[in-house]
Amino acid sequence: MGDMINIAARVMFDGSRYHGWQVQKTEVSIAGTLEDALFRLCGHPVKVHGCGRTDAGVHAERYCFNFKTSSSIPPDRLPFAVNSFLPDDIAVQCTIRAPDDFDANLSCIKKEYTYRIYTSRVRDPFYTKRAYFYPKSLDIGAMKQAARHFVGTRDFAAVRSVGTETKTTIRTVHWYEIEEKGSIVELRVCADGFLYNMARAMAGTLIYVSEGKIFPDELPRILDLGDRRFAGPTAPPGGLYMTRLWYDGAVGEMFT
Repeated sequence: MGDMINIAARVMFDGSRYHGWQVQKTEVSIAGTLEDALFRLCGHPVKVHGCGRTDAGVHAERYCFNFKTSSSIPPDRLPFAVNSFLPDDIAVQCTIRAPDDFDANLSCIKKEYTYRIYTSRVRDPFYTKRAYFYPKSLDIGAMKQAARHFVGTRDFAAVRSVGTETKTTIRTVHWYEIEEKGSIVELRVCADGFLYNMARAMAGTLIYVSEGKIFPDELPRILDLGDRRFAGPTAPPGGLYMTRLWYDGAVGEMFT
């Protein structure tokens, strides 16, 4: 084997068929599917490192992973080559040689998730597993009022599912925007990092605000208490997308 180089890749995927990003023993995962394709392409076992553990059924318009390879395929040719080994719901957009110490997760400055809610009275089959079907109107004003309280550096234990252990539940949320696009309502949240199920629990909490089950001004107290039971439910995975990522240097330019 020749010298190993570090490759950073931008990829899109529809997560409907997958058991999330993480490699699983028995379930099909995004990472496992990419590793299989890269093994066939590079001719040696490949370990991919992702920018976040997206859950089963969650999608990505933009996602970053990196891997080490001794393959002599030029980095700019890799997307075309690897896509020929991938199923049609995963597509590598571009790849570059990254610094040796680049890590898709640890090197990430901030990331944005978008939660999409379809608010028509009648379901749309094309949005099944791609937006949360909510056949009522949403109180956007109340949701925006409440969402302001998510912004800042604070403890987000109240909106995380207990699952993966983490050193701290403190995160910095840079923005939380809510926008109506016809029948689709988009909830966009950007943070330096996300706790397990945090983006979906935030969406579920704002839906509870819309329903009058939680008042917008109650949010600071719910966050202060740090108890998952007082926030809203975890919204279903099909509405969640990773939409934007920020990195320094050449990898960052891949995501502008």
